[in-house]
Amino acid sequence: MPASPVHIRSYEPRDHEAVRHLYTDGLLGGTIAENDTGFDIEDVELAYMRTAGSHFWVAENEEGAIVGMIGLQQLDAGVGEIRRLRVSTEHRRRGIGSQLLQRALEFCRDEGLLKVTLDTYIEREPALKLFEKFNFRHDKTRETGGKQLLFFYLDLYGSDRTKEEE
Repeated sequence: MPASPVHIRSYEPRDHEAVRHLYTDGLLGGTIAENDTGFDIEDVELAYMRTAGSHFWVAENEEGAIVGMIGLQQLDAGVGEIRRLRVSTEHRRRGIGSQLLQRALEFCRDEGLLKVTLDTYIEREPALKLFEKFNFRHDKTRETGGKQLLFFYLDLYGSDRTKEEE
């Protein structure tokens, strides 16, 4: 499918309910993982927008609906973590996840971060393919709640291109 025309913009408080809905809709099995609290979704402003090196974006379609989201939190000096990448079920496979991830990585480069990390469950095959496209490398796997949680990283000083651009 061709890429959907969306506008990637910074989170605003008016987006709270749409973001909460995307978050809960994307939970595997409909429940929060044991390694998560969901606190950041309850207060996106505090968790992402008021902290240097952190940010949160939404993807808004032509009708003004929020159809995707992504967050970035700076963990340590020079290291950011991609969090809460979600695209609504009916808008998947249209390039929205790629656009969101690209925007977050641009922010990381602008902030001078050297490394980006993220994690996802092995059941999220489309996400795994997306991370491979952007040259994320698998670091380790941990079992949590009976599921395999995969950890990835990307060294920003090493590669600026996706596999499609190479």
